[in-house]
Amino acid sequence: MDGPSGAGKSTFAKHLAGQLNAQLIKTDHFATWEDPTTRWWPSLVQALDAVANGQVGRYRKADWSQGFPRVGEGPEVVLYPQRTIILDGFSSARKALEHRLSLKIFVDHGDEKARLERAVARDGEQHRHHFIRWQQYERGWFAVDETRARADYVVTSS
Repeated sequence: MDGPSGAGKSTFAKHLAGQLNAQLIKTDHFATWEDPTTRWWPSLVQALDAVANGQVGRYRKADWSQGFPRVGEGPEVVLYPQRTIILDGFSSARKALEHRLSLKIFVDHGDEKARLERAVARDGEQHRHHFIRWQQYERGWFAVDETRARADYVVTSS
């Protein structure tokens, strides 16, 4: 479940996970304002590799309890190979993972200003400047990764 911040992808993913009794992994468990896509990636891949090999996968969430991320210091998440897993969040449908994904859904909301306001309403005014930078990063990432064009389905939120 990929798409820009504030588009509604996490709401959609949570609903879908409930309908499918699936385990939900969020890229927010890893990403930080300074590192949206790179350094944390091996931790997620390692957990998914274990599941792909029929083993239990594990990772630790980033701990945001003090208002900033402490990567790998949050609670442990256990992934079970017999469950459907929904990967939700920015860069979750990246080309590098495409061979492992059964289905790619891109959730979009075309109004960037509205998405910004939704994200700020959700996470707080103190994060507005982060979201403005994040939106700039997203535009570049989606263009290079061709995320929307590679999606099996595009869902437009309102």
